[in-house]
Amino acid sequence: MIREVQGDILLSRAEVIAHGIATHDPFDSGLALALRERFPSMVKDYRHATHAGAPNTGEIWAWRGVAEDGSTRGIVNLLTQGMQSQDKGARPVKARLEDVNHVLRALAKHVQDKGIKSVALPRLATGVGALDWADVKPLIRQHLGGLGIPVLVYDVYRKGHQADEQLG
Repeated sequence: MIREVQGDILLSRAEVIAHGIATHDPFDSGLALALRERFPSMVKDYRHATHAGAPNTGEIWAWRGVAEDGSTRGIVNLLTQGMQSQDKGARPVKARLEDVNHVLRALAKHVQDKGIKSVALPRLATGVGALDWADVKPLIRQHLGGLGIPVLVYDVYRKGHQADEQLG
């Protein structure tokens, strides 16, 4: 069941937050920055993982950890885009629908394999990724719509506002 909600995804009660990043993302803007501030160990773990093996677009990197406030959270980083280069100052490039398609398929498999009961995600790959929501939304419906769990798409960001998620 896919529901579009308005609110602050950081306040979501969903079991997992999924969001798009680049392969060597600096986690310095938008939701990635907010997650880095709340879960600094996630970014350290991601950096370690990228040094162990180069990530590819279309893949996911799942993490579970404890926030500074003591809450536990699952986060699935969806590699929706690459980088301009491997240089330290390189920026993410525009996302490709092909990679979004692959990453959503991987997310659906992860949700099924791990028995995840609910997922929250923003309007994937439409910010830094620069894709049109009208192109991405059908892919979310295609890959996540049949999971039989609440899939909450945070359609409108409202800082500090708890969305009406109706998780159960």
